Amino acid sequence: MRAEAQNTAERIRKSLKLIGQRLDRETADHRLEEFDARVENPDLWNDPAAAQKLMRERQGLVDAIGTHDGIAQDLEDQIELIELGEAEGDDEVVAEAEAALKSLAETAAAKEIEALLDGEADSNDTFLEVNAGAGGTESCDWANMLARMYVRWAESKGYDVELQARSDGEEAGIKSATYKITGHNAYGWLKSESGVHRLVRISPYDSSARRHTSFSSVWVYPVVDDNIEIEVNPADIRLDTYRSSGAGGQHVNTTDSAVRITHIPTGIVVTSSEKSQHQNRDIAMKALKSRLYQMELDRRTASIQEAHEAKGEAGWGNQIRSYVLQPYQMVKDLRTNFETSDTQGVLDGDLDGLMGATLALEVSGKSRSEAQAD
Repeated sequence: MRAEAQNTAERIRKSLKLIGQRLDRETADHRLEEFDARVENPDLWNDPAAAQKLMRERQGLVDAIGTHDGIAQDLEDQIELIELGEAEGDDEVVAEAEAALKSLAETAAAKEIEALLDGEADSNDTFLEVNAGAGGTESCDWANMLARMYVRWAESKGYDVELQARSDGEEAGIKSATYKITGHNAYGWLKSESGVHRLVRISPYDSSARRHTSFSSVWVYPVVDDNIEIEVNPADIRLDTYRSSGAGGQHVNTTDSAVRITHIPTGIVVTSSEKSQHQNRDIAMKALKSRLYQMELDRRTASIQEAHEAKGEAGWGNQIRSYVLQPYQMVKDLRTNFETSDTQGVLDGDLDGLMGATLALEVSGKSRSEAQAD
């Protein structure tokens, strides 16, 4: 094979190695046999919730085995075609197989990242909050840009995006917004985005066209699965209703239907501002349980999201990523040193490279300082 095809094949093999390690391919068939034996138990559906969980876990294992083995087989098939084409002098066959090999390398790289999403709640849907930091209109506009970025990313993944609550800035942008993002591995992908995001640009709101630095924070937490029990003591919460803000005219909210729930022991505050107060209470309570579940996950795992866990001020010293639009173009993650000059692509939702690098850091066991030294 030509050197380029050999390099492509080697990249696929490296991806396969990681996928196989995360899957523990050597024991996967035995684990599937154990699942099958449990599925055949006639008493399985006496507990529907447990049965559904078991079926999901089994299907996840089946899919993982199929992904690994399918890529491995496809790799061997394309290599065989290339070698056959070269032996027979058939350039067309070689070109087609090499193109297929490149496509397979892209698929394997994507599956390699997905293989990292095997945490307890990674497969769950997720809530995502964006909050403007200090800085008035500048930070509100930056928060709005971040919210748009994540909505674009989620839509590119085929996820459903539902706005849960929004507070507009006084002049432009948003003070805060909360979204529910629904889709397989939504939380797993987004969990590493929690933290403070810094923007450097020439301000469109500054008549002197000076460069400004703005901060906004992002907070990501999983939607609690129905099978996960989170107990909330009614005595620990304060429920307030208020009139939600939004566009005026005939659609303005004229009743105190928006809901704010404060969890007194932790200080967690969640809101919802749909039309129905009953619906808002349900949405806010689910969000509160998800936040409490996230806190429990953080206690049990060494999360790389130290800055956001500390809930520090959205400003210097707490940022995880910088977006520089002036005097040069660069987005850089401060945890992994991953950087790209395609700032517009990132702001339009091209985040997989940044997310993938952080996920790889998380499972490598390296500290932030070790990753920066590499």
